[in-house]
Amino acid sequence: MICVSIFHRLTKSSSLLLLLNIFIISHSLTSGQTPTKKLVKVKEIIPDIEIELKYSTTDNFTKQILYPTNTCYLAFGALENLKLVQDSLRNIYSHNGSKYSEGLGLKIWDGYRPRSVQYRMWEIVPDPRYVADPNIGSSHNRGGAVDLTIIDFSTKRELDMPTIFDFFGVEAHHEYMAHPIHVIANRKLLRDLMTNVGSFTIYAEEWWHYKYPPSDNFPLLDFQPE
Repeated sequence: MICVSIFHRLTKSSSLLLLLNIFIISHSLTSGQTPTKKLVKVKEIIPDIEIELKYSTTDNFTKQILYPTNTCYLAFGALENLKLVQDSLRNIYSHNGSKYSEGLGLKIWDGYRPRSVQYRMWEIVPDPRYVADPNIGSSHNRGGAVDLTIIDFSTKRELDMPTIFDFFGVEAHHEYMAHPIHVIANRKLLRDLMTNVGSFTIYAEEWWHYKYPPSDNFPLLDFQPE
């Protein structure tokens, strides 16, 4: 009986050591990877993307400067997917009857948004159709939403889209079809690439807004970019 007891103890100890070794090896293999929810500067992953954060200017629905900088952040997982879209656009040299010598590209109008800014927006427009209730939080506050459009990469000119950014009206809805044919084609190109290549989801009432679905489980943040 003593021998059996010792054997069981040794077996149990060996099992624990084996599990510990597996954990150490697994951790060493993944420790160099960036967590999908970590905020990262967009330009570090997509250096050729255009950024014009509307809330770092007065050219937005609040008519106020809400960001101190034009530096844009997104969750790393969202950025990885967005890079796939940018790379796809850079290889489109002809679209809707027009030629683009250096292809197309993305321009970002908004990405990660501090939660404190969300409260300021809600004070101005307390309408959940257009501004997320800060008590619930927005995908922007999690680094998982991006507002953007398409540009001619060579000239940096924006392609014609249904409305300006932050337009509160049915004309900005994805299903609104009373636009010129080329505008609908441009909106469709953005939607097709963002959803099929980037695996983002749309917001039906804003043609420019896309969400990285896993960000629903990311924490609400109030990190202040500098």
